[in-house]
Amino acid sequence: MPITTALPPTRWFVPAASGLLLFSALNSAQAEVTHEAIESEHLTFSIERVADGLENPWAVAFLPDGRYLVSERNGQLNLIDPESGESSVLEGMPDVNHHGQGGLLDVVLHPDFEGDNGGGDNDWIYFTWSKPDGNNSRTALSRAKWQGDELGDVEHLFEQDRASGPGRHYGSRIAWLPDGTLLMSVGDRGSEPPRAQDSDDHAGTTLRLTATGGVPDDNPFVDDADTLDEIYTMGNRNIQGMTVLRNGEAWASEHGPRTGDEVNHIEAGNNYGWPDVSQGNDYATNEPIGEESLPGMIDPVYVFEGRFAPAGIAEVTSDAFADWEGNLLVGGLASETLLRLRLEDGSVAEEELILEGEVGRIRDVRQGPDGAIYLVTDAAQGGLYRLRPADQ
Repeated sequence: MPITTALPPTRWFVPAASGLLLFSALNSAQAEVTHEAIESEHLTFSIERVADGLENPWAVAFLPDGRYLVSERNGQLNLIDPESGESSVLEGMPDVNHHGQGGLLDVVLHPDFEGDNGGGDNDWIYFTWSKPDGNNSRTALSRAKWQGDELGDVEHLFEQDRASGPGRHYGSRIAWLPDGTLLMSVGDRGSEPPRAQDSDDHAGTTLRLTATGGVPDDNPFVDDADTLDEIYTMGNRNIQGMTVLRNGEAWASEHGPRTGDEVNHIEAGNNYGWPDVSQGNDYATNEPIGEESLPGMIDPVYVFEGRFAPAGIAEVTSDAFADWEGNLLVGGLASETLLRLRLEDGSVAEEELILEGEVGRIRDVRQGPDGAIYLVTDAAQGGLYRLRPADQ
């Protein structure tokens, strides 16, 4: 039982304009320490604001030269200098539908990205976005070749099979598996939850794709004529946090309805139950949705207390945070919290509230190449923050 606590891929190209737009007015000459010493059970850490003035940022990725890429839901992809915090907007991104919860969403680098001078075979920046389709939209995956200081042409790799309204529950996290394939979450799109149980619909699933948007030969349903080949798992309401651990396991944080937010271990072929199984309640009636558990459907590993609204999730592997090694850090939106979860034999053995309101709505959580923990906050004036042990 869960623990409860307090269509073939489509490809087309868009020529990218060269160069960068003007510098935007992000601060400052150096990272600002916003909290000098926050005590946790195992260590004391500080919080630095690396950049601010970002409009509803969604994700951060780390270039090998130390610069950051940060996506904004309005469709801008920002290149941020680590020393000054100044940000420039990269040209050439597609026009997104940023109605409701849509927009430019996750951004990750190819796992073999080199990026020294740009133009390497694997120097691809992958991103998810809500692609307009009349009054509707669909979750899409694209990539752009990195050319040192700008984007090359954008290559569109995949889009979900059906466009729909009403502009929410896009899911839209990307995580690379050790074999070079990627997982991509697609939300149930909000208006028709039973789509998450339809095997001929991408809504409410995680997908497994090749680096070029194709279907891996060993996907769990490739021999099932009734199920779309891209589907890796189904019955997922709205995954907005996903990570692959050092041991190759995929884990995700998933929005429930009114309460019932979950952490799930994502495994090939599983059905996670939504909406037949749920730990949450209906928004209008506050009555339970579905059953707590059903045969053939996977129970959550962990259920958050109250309305946590989980987003980014990351495994800690940094020597700088050795006391948290192997733990998951999960960011909360409505709760404005950062939660630490220690896993043991596939279950949550320990939990700790690390932050509560210090930085705001936490949209993304990543461990950087420098060993620090980075947070992206979702607000009209959002920011990029960095956690470091206080003695560094």
